[in-house]
Parts: sequence; structure tokens; C-alpha cells
Amino acid sequence: MERTTLADLEDRPHAEVFETRRPRTVRLSLDADERVPRHTHEGTNVVLHLLSGRLELTLDDETHTLDAGDLIRFSGEREVSPYAVEPSTAVVVFAPVES
Repeated sequence: MERTTLADLEDRPHAEVFETRRPRTVRLSLDADERVPRHTHEGTNVVLHLLSGRLELTLDDETHTLDAGDLIRFSGEREVSPYAVEPSTAVVVFAPVES
């Protein structure tokens, strides 16, 4: 698992955030108190950038609180379940695992 904020990258003109290629990218919008059931994204690495709101992101048995601007990276093999503490919007990138 890796986590960063955009502010951590501002001192570099070209910042490689994470090493990913050929990604599927989706926007995730959740209302306050909305939860996505536990699931996996096998064969991918997942990068989630929380644009607004606050999420409690459960990965297997660990819960991470994310605030707007946070980025988190994790293996799609892990069970994930996002819960919106408040209305939240995120961009999620699914990068195929390279062999």
C-alpha cells in the first residue's frame, strides 16, 4: 500500500506518482453513509485519488481514513470496501499487473 497527497508532489515539475500503465479509470461518487460491499479487482493494482469528501477505505481487515486530496495505492487482490463518511468523489485507476 502506498499513499501520498498532491501537495507532496508540487516541488517537482514532472512527478511520477506511481508506476502504472494501461489503466482503466473511473469516477466513484458516493453519498454520505453509502458503502460499496467488499470486492476485489484481481489482476490489477488500484490507485484511488479522493477529490472531495472523506472515505473510510477498508482493505482486508485494515481501515484507512482518506481526506480530499489523498491518494492510495493497493493490490487489487485485496478485499476493498469504501465507506463515505460524507459525500465523496474519487478517481480510481485500475492498472493491469505486469508479468
